[in-house]
Amino acid sequence: MIWVILGVSFLIRLIGLDQSLWLDEAISANVARMPIIDIVKNFSVSDFHPPLYYLFLNVWTKIFGNGVVVMRMSSVLFSLVTIWLIYKIGKEIKNKKIGIWAAIFLGVNPLFIYFSQELRMYMMTVMLLTGALYFWIHSIKSEFRISWKNILGFNVLIFLSFLTFYGSIFLTATMLLYLLINKKFKLFFLDSMGIILAILVISPLLLTQIKYSGTMLTQVINWTLVLGKVNLKNLLLIPLKFSVGRVSWYPKIIYYATAGVWTLIVFGLVAKGLIKNKIWRWLMITPIILGIIFSIKSPLLQYFRFLYLVPILALVLAISIKSKVLKYLLTGGFLIFSVMYLFNSNMHREDWKGLTADLNENENIYMIESFADPIKYYNPKIKIRDIKAIEPSEDKITIVPFGGAIHGINFFEKLEKLGYRRTFEKSYRENKLEKWEMK
Repeated sequence: MIWVILGVSFLIRLIGLDQSLWLDEAISANVARMPIIDIVKNFSVSDFHPPLYYLFLNVWTKIFGNGVVVMRMSSVLFSLVTIWLIYKIGKEIKNKKIGIWAAIFLGVNPLFIYFSQELRMYMMTVMLLTGALYFWIHSIKSEFRISWKNILGFNVLIFLSFLTFYGSIFLTATMLLYLLINKKFKLFFLDSMGIILAILVISPLLLTQIKYSGTMLTQVINWTLVLGKVNLKNLLLIPLKFSVGRVSWYPKIIYYATAGVWTLIVFGLVAKGLIKNKIWRWLMITPIILGIIFSIKSPLLQYFRFLYLVPILALVLAISIKSKVLKYLLTGGFLIFSVMYLFNSNMHREDWKGLTADLNENENIYMIESFADPIKYYNPKIKIRDIKAIEPSEDKITIVPFGGAIHGINFFEKLEKLGYRRTFEKSYRENKLEKWEMK
């Protein structure tokens, strides 16, 4: 049965896999083309993530190529391994039936499907952390008996997860704190080796990145908009997006009403499972609390940074729901939101592919140059002029105003003051292309 679930999950993830890369995915694609030494020494210094995912992608593209579908297939495979792992965990803690239902819920979860098609490090992180959870659960089930197989598996995967995504520290800390609170000091010490080693290995780069991020906060006026400050909206988005994924529609009042009711149903069932089991309660809630505390100083409270909790969510649902009818209804609800995303191109990522196809290599193209990675991926021959550094003076110019709000640039006001008037505008899903001429 698990192989049927994996097969169906794989086919679902092929739908729309060739859609346009969005900004961050294009960064991943372009970095993957760099020599490995440049990724570590040059790019990573000014990035906000550890380099392991980019190094993996570099090797992947050398073997399979750098086409969009081929590159995204790596995330698809990571997601399938995670589904298999959550099945194994469910089977380990309860029985095969629980494992099967956990795999089904995870396989059709709309947010998990979305990131299964994302060319970023999040799905690789989820797979590594779910694998670490598998070994950790083994230790708990064996009443904290020292098993070198479990200790080695846990430490290796925790080590790799931190070198893939710094945010993995919250689930890692949660699992280690549980051992500490239960006074399993020897196991706590042994299971801490992976994260300690990872921090030691990455600390020179991490300190440089922290320094660079401080500079970015002063240079980019509204950079905190993309980081995730501690506020009610970002907190509420965690259960909402875990339940409905990245779909959205107008009118917003109907969207929030529909999504809100479904979220209450899903998390009502989750709450039922958490009340009865302190381990899952600890695993689901503590990482978010740690994230909130950390985000008071350094904002990162965005729902996708806790994606590794979605497999645990699926497992808790499988454990807490006894009614087969309710399980089918929950599966159907997840599928509805997944289908809405997969088959409605208006809900897909930014259409940089379409925008780039409409650009002419001979045009005078202005935009914020740091956001030009998608154009560089789809057509490296196109020359971009950085509107932050160069003031337009040509009679006719082409503008891509993406990211203006983050950098505090009002393109319309700026160009009007320079004597331009807008003559053309076209939208490309969360993006625009504009033509301007001198008055």
